[in-house]
This record gives sequence, C-alpha cells and structure tokens, in this order.
Amino acid sequence: MIIELRSDTFTRPTPRMREVMHRAEVGDDVWREDPVAPALEARAAEVLGKEAALFVPSGTMANQIALLLHCQRGDEVIVGRGAHIRIYESGAGSAWAGVQCVEVGGPDGTFDVAALEAAIGSSDIHAAPTRLVAIENTHNRGGGTVWDDGLLEAVTTRARERGLALHLDGARLWNASVATGRSEQALAAPFDTVSACFSKGLGAPVGSVLAGSGAAIAKARRYRKMLGGGMRQIGMLCAAALHALDHHRARLKDDHVHARRLAEGLAEMPGVTIDPASVRTNIVIAGLDRMPAAELVALASAEGVRIAAVGPHHVRAVTHLDVDEAGIARALLVLRSALRRS
Repeated sequence: MIIELRSDTFTRPTPRMREVMHRAEVGDDVWREDPVAPALEARAAEVLGKEAALFVPSGTMANQIALLLHCQRGDEVIVGRGAHIRIYESGAGSAWAGVQCVEVGGPDGTFDVAALEAAIGSSDIHAAPTRLVAIENTHNRGGGTVWDDGLLEAVTTRARERGLALHLDGARLWNASVATGRSEQALAAPFDTVSACFSKGLGAPVGSVLAGSGAAIAKARRYRKMLGGGMRQIGMLCAAALHALDHHRARLKDDHVHARRLAEGLAEMPGVTIDPASVRTNIVIAGLDRMPAAELVALASAEGVRIAAVGPHHVRAVTHLDVDEAGIARALLVLRSALRRS
C-alpha cells in the first residue's frame, strides 16, 4: 500500500466523481457550446464573489493570464517570498507578460505594509513601474501559511491607496477558508482577480479557475486561447470540478487534522525540527538535523511512504482526500524507523 504525501496534486477522482464525469454532456467550448463549462464558471464566480470566471487547464495558466491582464511589459510585480508565480511557473511571467517579480517578506510568504512600501518602485525613469501585488493564500512554499486577516486587510488597503492592482493566487484558497472560518468570497473580496485550483485538495483531475470582473474575464478568454488553453469537449473535466466544488470543500478540515497529527508525530522524533502549532492547513514542512532530506525520502519510499525533499535538509508532506487516519499512522511508523538509521 502506497501512502502518497508528496502533494495533494496526486489525488484521484472518487467513484462518485468518475460517475458524474461519465454522465456529463459535452460540446465544443471554444465555440461556447459545452453546457457544463458555463455552469461551473457561474458557480465558481458565485463562490468567489466575482462577476465572472473562466475554467483553465492549470493554476499556472490562471496566474499568467492575470499577469497579462494587469501588467505591461517591463512592469514589476510584488510577491511574497517563495511565491508560486516566481518559483514554480518556469519563468513564464518574464517570458509571456514581460514582468519581473520582486520578492518581499519572510519565508512564510507573508509580508507587511512596510515591506510593501519599500518594494514599490519610484517614478524615476530608471526604475521599473510597480503595477501589481500578487498574494498567495495559502502559501505553498511557506508550509500552507494562512494570511492573518488584519495583515491581509492592511496590505491590500495600502496597495489600493498606492494605485496598484491586486491578484490572489488562491490555488488552495479552499484550505484557507476552512482554516479561518471565513468564506472564499470574503477572502477574495479585496482582489481584482483570483485564481483557485480544483485539482489539489478538492481532488478533481484537471483544472483551475480565474475569476474577476466581467470585462476582465472576457479579455482573459482571449488570453487563454493565445496561450493554448482553448479546449474542446471539457464537460467531463468541468463536471469533476463542479462536483469537487460542491462536495469536497467541507471535508478539507479532515486533511488539516491529519496534517497536524503528522506534524505532532514528527515533532516527537529525534533529529526533526517542526512546530506543530504552525501547521494550520494540509502542508507539513519539517527540518532534518541528522539525515539529508534525499536519504529520508528514499528510505521512506522503499517502505511505501512518499514524501518530497524541499531543499537539502527539509521534507514536505501534504495531506489530501486519499490519505486517511490509518495512512498517517503508517507514515509516522515508517518515518520513525527510517530516522533511526541516522
């Protein structure tokens, strides 16, 4: 039995999701004739509190379309340290939108008003104009960090005062909502655009959404086509996403409980550095004092527990709907045994 903890992108469609995919009506979405796509987009826009939404193949495409919407070539985008837009999107921001990212704040991916102000470019012709602030909530590389409500309000308010556009990379916004008890609509309210992913914690096989004003999403549809994201019979994919949106959000609290249990177990192991109290969602990042991360990954994998190295001395485990309480217990048993070999 494999306990898959490398990422929540490894989730597989549930039997019920496969059933709704099988029954889905389909049409050519580039011709605007797929009946399920607009239903999903309307529902996603409603949940996120925006006028309109657009289904896209990936979160990367959603974020890159947002950069194209908000920026001109040569602009700067302020992001939290380790932001997905800068680290994990293959340099697409510079390649397609022609922007450069300025990282600010601490390793958890959050930053304050002072950091924002210090990063805003001057009006001098030698400086790149600052055009956009992109916030990631939850923050992947920061260990599933959830932005504090007060900090988020302060930063977005100041950005507005400085005339900057705002984009929310909400790939795991559903997790942030469950962790804070605030609706996705409330968390997305300060932002012009928001991306959110269906194929991570929600368990759909493919897809993300970009939401914003009606005018922005109309323009985004053209950018999606330009980037190769215009798809044909996507009703099956949209049916899976719609099912996930309506049936898998509430259960994310189970993933958070499992992640905290995993963190608590790791904290008891010699040679592991982790604060369980910092684990609020489904991502667990632990430091290793006695064993290289790659070695622990290999030893655990040999026993059927898959985790990821995120640097020479840190490992990551991500809980999701395919990992239950017994899976966490098994993972802890294997990891404890592996660490004893150090």
